[in-house]
Amino acid sequence: WRRKAKKEVSPAPPKAEAKAKALKAKKAVLKGVHSHKKKKIRTSPTFRRPKTLRLRRQPKYPRKSAPRRNKLDHYAIIKFPLTTESAMKKIEDNNTLVFIVDVKANKHQIKQAVKKLYDIDVAKVNTLIRPDGEKKAYVRLAPDYDALDVANKVSFLPTNPLIIHPLGANDAYVSDQSLIFADES
Repeated sequence: WRRKAKKEVSPAPPKAEAKAKALKAKKAVLKGVHSHKKKKIRTSPTFRRPKTLRLRRQPKYPRKSAPRRNKLDHYAIIKFPLTTESAMKKIEDNNTLVFIVDVKANKHQIKQAVKKLYDIDVAKVNTLIRPDGEKKAYVRLAPDYDALDVANKVSFLPTNPLIIHPLGANDAYVSDQSLIFADES
């Protein structure tokens, strides 16, 4: 067995040695030589795990090829306007249009839909669900809009109302408030 001769390590040049010493001193100054960690006092028997950094997922490809189409768009929200006697009274007296709307639509969506479709300003929307399950919306217009004008413009109301005569529906009908008999044609 032959012993390997120890290689003599040449002493480091004085410049490098001085640099290392200076770095060591710098570290000691920053950290402090006689540092001792203080023990944390625990005041509760339950250990709450600290909140750590959770990075957002970076998926390699989207899991859905295309985003879903919004089925509840402006045209789906408003089904049709109501033209009953009471709805007409609302138009005249309260500056309010009455619509049947989608049950899933909320007041904000109804307001936006009316604004976009009819190009009018809405002051307030009240809703109720009718006994037959439909949702009714009372849309009050801003004071600078007239509900009657808007209703005529978007042909809510027939411009030339054909009123069936109550006495004899087959014999006569009233058009433009003048009685016309079917026999005299």
